[in-house]
Formats: sequence, structure tokens, C-alpha cells
Amino acid sequence: MRRNKMRFTSALALGTVLALGAAACGEGDDGGGGSDELTIAYVGVQTGDNSPELGVNISNAVKLAVDQYNATNPAKKVAFKAYDTKGDPAVAPGQVQKAIDDEVTAVVGPVFSGESKATVPSLEEAEIPNISPSATASALGKNGWKYWHRVISNDDAQGQVDAEFSIKTLGAKKIFVIDDNQEYSVGLADKFIASATALGVTPERDKIDPKATDYSSTVNKVKSAKPDVIFFGGYYNGGDKLLKQLRDGGVTAKFLSDDGALDAKLIDGAGKKQAEGALLSCACQSINPTAENPAVAKFIADYKAAFSKDQGTYSAEGYDAATVFLNAFKAGKTSPAELNEYVKTVNFQGVSKPIKFEANGEIAVKTIYMFQVVDGKLKFLGDAAKVKPE
Repeated sequence: MRRNKMRFTSALALGTVLALGAAACGEGDDGGGGSDELTIAYVGVQTGDNSPELGVNISNAVKLAVDQYNATNPAKKVAFKAYDTKGDPAVAPGQVQKAIDDEVTAVVGPVFSGESKATVPSLEEAEIPNISPSATASALGKNGWKYWHRVISNDDAQGQVDAEFSIKTLGAKKIFVIDDNQEYSVGLADKFIASATALGVTPERDKIDPKATDYSSTVNKVKSAKPDVIFFGGYYNGGDKLLKQLRDGGVTAKFLSDDGALDAKLIDGAGKKQAEGALLSCACQSINPTAENPAVAKFIADYKAAFSKDQGTYSAEGYDAATVFLNAFKAGKTSPAELNEYVKTVNFQGVSKPIKFEANGEIAVKTIYMFQVVDGKLKFLGDAAKVKPE
């Protein structure tokens, strides 16, 4: 066994998980000899209520990268394993403990900010390199973690750009901010409000429960405020119902949201008419069909051929995160220490963006892109600092 499992369970707060970890240690611990299998694990949502489509977009891309690598007949093939957190910070620690007990080599994920906060300390203690393709909470980059990286800009960058876009591009004089009270959503909404206030517009604010069905109270507050722009911090699960009820309630203010809502399911849930014109920002540009990089076109085609569906939000980030680890394996870096040191030195053009990390694990590129629902489909507009919506 490559690691002493007993060492890592202390980072998990749940007593039941501690008990399971201790039991696993008691069976089959070979005293530190052991497995040299290379495994890339996906840790994140696959099922449940918390936007599983976003997670499937990522896990498919990770599997594609691994399958393509194995097809080159490397000296040592790489296994792929998926651990379903359901996007729930209460479920995620148990799934991370399973990955630790399975002695995975590297992790793509966790994918959401709440579950990252709950589980990365365990991966850190286990010395398992992990790259998140999608967790954007700014606080994650301030923990001093050594084995953690992410290939997407944080909420500080996105919240500021979204506020600037609302005021400078959309000309908003009044803004209403709504969030769904989750780790990612609250942090992004907080940054948006701080940035908007600094620019001279102080938004009003409310919260919704993404599991609720009636948002009439929030709709009435928005109607009373008469904003020019509504900013929603949250996921398409909840955002779709909110958008539908706002439009059905006669609210015509421009609707701006984030990458958590950047999915066709927002349109499906809200309705084509109600979703028309909605704007969505992301530190990703992977659904840009006009990308000039030939590698992007190949990735889009390969993904569709493998899974009979188009890649979506965070797919390219998941593919790039897996590629970082696969390139390390190709270079002979397979121990946790070697692998982690390699990650810190990467500098290559990925299918999502240039992949290069800062010392704290943050991605070096900070560009935020804007999308808009046009004729019932998501349309890539470009750099949010430069574009004009339709």
C-alpha cells in the first residue's frame, strides 16, 4: 500500500466516515509496500438535484482524455474511476475517503466549491494532487493548500467583471441580486455587490431555495425594486424556475447569471420564450463553435463521437485537467511528490485556455466570457470586457 490510510481519516469530520476509514485500515494494510497502479479519479456530481449535467460534462471529458492516452499504448496504462458526490458537501467526504482508500494517483475535482471546502483538506493530508475544473469560490485559493489547483478563474474575477458588464455595458442604474444560498453562489453574489457598489450602484438583494417551487415573494420584491439588471448567483437548477417566474410575472429587466447556470437545461426549465436574451458569464469558452485552435475542433468532434452528445460547460476544463496529469505520467512522474511538482511547472495551450498555474494553485489566465440565449440556444459572444449583447 502506497500510503498509511489511518493517517488521512482525521481530516474528515463525520464520525461515520472516520469509522469506515479506520475499518478499512484494519483490513489488508500491507504496511506501506504496494500498488503502483496509475488512476485518475473524477470526484464530483453525477446524479441528484445539484446540476448533475455539469458534472457529467466533466467526467466524460476526463474519461475521453484517459481513453485517448491509453490508445497510444503507453508503457503503463491509466485507470479511470468516478466518485459521485451528488454535488452535496455532506456526501462528498465519504466519496473522497473512498478515493483515498482506493489509492488513486490524482483527482480531477472536486467540481463544486462547497464540496471542495469540505474535502480538499483530506486530499491535502493524503498528498493526492487534485485539479478542480470548475470550483470558483475565491476562498479556496487562500488556504495555502499544496496539492490543490484549478483551471478556472475564481469568483473575485468573475464577480467584478459581471458588475462592470452590468453597469458599463448594459447601463444599469438599478440592480437586484439573487443567490441560491450555496457556497459558490453566495461568494459570487457578494463580490458582484461589492464591485457594483464601488462603481456607484448599490444593489438590492434576496435569496431563494433552489429546491422550492414558488418564488413569488422574490418576484414581488424585484417588481417593486424595478431594476434594470437582475444578477442571479447560482445553478440552472433553481435559476430556470426563477427566470420563468420572473418573466411570467412581467419582469423585463435584463437577466445575468453565471457558469453554474450556463447550460441548455436553463432554457429547457425556464422555457424558450422566457429564457430569450438571458446573459451568462463564465471563465470558460468551451462551447465556442468558432474557436480557431484546431485542437478545440478535434476535442469537440472526439467528445461527440465518444458520447453521442455535444460537450458542454466545463468539458474542456475537465479534459485539460486530466491532460496535466497524463502529461506528467508520460514524463515519468508518477509518485505524489513528483506528480505535484510537475503540475506546478506546466505551461501549455489547452483546449480551454493556456494552462499555467500561479504559486497558490490559481490559473494564470483570468478572462471572463459572455454567452447569451439567442433563438433558444446558447450563443458565445466573447470576452465580456469587449462584447455587446444582442
